[in-house]
Parts: sequence; C-alpha cells; structure tokens
Amino acid sequence: MTTKPLMLLSIPDSKVFREGLEKAGIAGHYEIADVAPGTKPDADKLARAEVMLAFAAPPGLLAEMPRLKWVQAMTAGVDQWLARKDLRPSHLLTAARGTHLPQMPENILGALFHITKKYHQIALAQTDSKWVRSMSVPLAGKTLGILGLGAIGQDLAVKAAALGMSVIGTKNAPEPLAGVDNVYPSEQVDEVLAASDFVVLLLPVTPKTENLINAQRLARMKKDAWLVNFGRGALIVDDDLVAAVEAKTIAGAVLDVFRTEPLPSEHPFWKTAGISVLPHIGGGHPTRDRMVAELFNENARRYLAGEPLKEVVDRVRGY
Repeated sequence: MTTKPLMLLSIPDSKVFREGLEKAGIAGHYEIADVAPGTKPDADKLARAEVMLAFAAPPGLLAEMPRLKWVQAMTAGVDQWLARKDLRPSHLLTAARGTHLPQMPENILGALFHITKKYHQIALAQTDSKWVRSMSVPLAGKTLGILGLGAIGQDLAVKAAALGMSVIGTKNAPEPLAGVDNVYPSEQVDEVLAASDFVVLLLPVTPKTENLINAQRLARMKKDAWLVNFGRGALIVDDDLVAAVEAKTIAGAVLDVFRTEPLPSEHPFWKTAGISVLPHIGGGHPTRDRMVAELFNENARRYLAGEPLKEVVDRVRGY
C-alpha cells in the first residue's frame, strides 16, 4: 500500500490541476484521485484522504474523513465552508483569494457602464429599428465607494481612478492605498454610503457583515446612488433593497450574487424596475482554473515541506 498522502480532486475537470502538479514536479509525491462533485468517495478514499480540492462537499462528508488535514476551496469566499458542522478546528482551510483578477474589476466597471451609458436600452431600441437618442452620464467626477478594499477592491480602485473617479472605501486595517482618496475603518461604513454615487460590495459574509445593507443603511445613501453587489448575496436584506428601489430611496442596483443561486424565478429582484440581475459572472474567466491551480500547486508543495500554506482562512474574521 502506498504511503503517499491521498489527494482528492472534487471538481468538474481536473486536467489543468493534474497538469500543473506534474509540471511542478509534485504529482509523484501524492496519490491523486478524482471524485465527481457532490458525490461521496468510496470507503477506502474516505479513510485515507489527507487533502481535498473542492467547490463544496456533501453534508457530513468531512466527518467521515479521519485523516483529512487540508481543504483547498475553489472560491475566494468561504462562508459556505465555515458554516459546515463537520469542519473541524484541525482542518486547515485555504481560500482561492486573488484568482478573480482581472475579470471581477472589469465586470464591476462593466456594471458601472451599464448604469451610465444606456447601451442596453439602445440595443433594445435597435430590435424595433428605432433611433432613440440617449444621454450618457460620465463616470469622471463621480465618487465610487468600495466596501471591502481587498485585492479585488484595490485593483478596481486603481482602474476607477484612471477613469477620473474619486474613490473611497473601507478596510479592516486602514492604510494608504493606490487610487483611493480616503480609506475608512469598517466601522465607518455609513460615511462611505453617504458620500458615494456608486457603492460596490466586495465583502465576505461574516457575523458582522451579514445583512449589513438593510433599510437603515440604504436610507443613508444618496437618492441618485446605485448599489452594486459582487460580494455575497447575504450582505443585503433582499426585501429592504426591493422596498428602497421601489420607493426611490436609491436609484437602483446591479446584483451579481444572491442568497440562493440560481435566483428563484419567483424572487422579486427579477421584476423590480431598477434592479439588474446578473447570473454570477463576476469572477469567472477562461484562465481562472490555471490561476487556482498555481495557488494549489504552491500549497501542495508547502504541505509536503511542512511550510505555512498561502491564503489560510482566519476563522475568527471569517475569510
């Protein structure tokens, strides 16, 4: 029987990851097995697995894996992992932070252009062969508020500043950042809401951030301001947002993430004028698997060497 640590790849297509491990010279040091996502490995694999790469896992599965030491999440947000009852303190959980660049900042800018440039309305008019003049609103001179100045938020800030926008935002440990005029501590979210023409949510879901955007906070925003959520659906109280948009408390919202995905057809977001629903397009890009594979390969090397892994999740902070 092999003494190599067993690595389970519970993802739709493991080719890029296997190739990366081979190229890095790591594959030969592991026993590697594919497991179809959402399925349970056989008893032997459950008993011997030390490492798992996955988007998610069936409920209770981790409790059946006595030798499991490290879980590499395929996503930057790990709230679904932290909510699991079978995730033990001894399990090392690493996130795929930094692998949504450059796509997510570009998609967020795309949302801002969607709001201000009216291309969607023009395209609809074209289907009826109608010449309808439209006035674009410039982004230059507007204030972009970013709640969550992590890697994605910082990249977005630089790009927005290059467009002539004023950028402010929140960070748990405030520090001067390129492209950001003012960095506030997370406790001063209300100041950012009140000053921004566009508010972008890039926060993880934690006990402190869940339901952060409620009726009271929406009321602090400008009446012509827009909310843009590319973080997590649970940051927003859904009914409060619908009410705020319908009452013109804010101008509208562009949402890419939701509490339940796919968004149920009966959800009011679909039919609320002023709310745009995106099908969670934010961080996906053609080479993202390769970026995750690079992180995973490095962590796989570190695991073998007994070195600290990269992007380890702080369970107290929740990310």
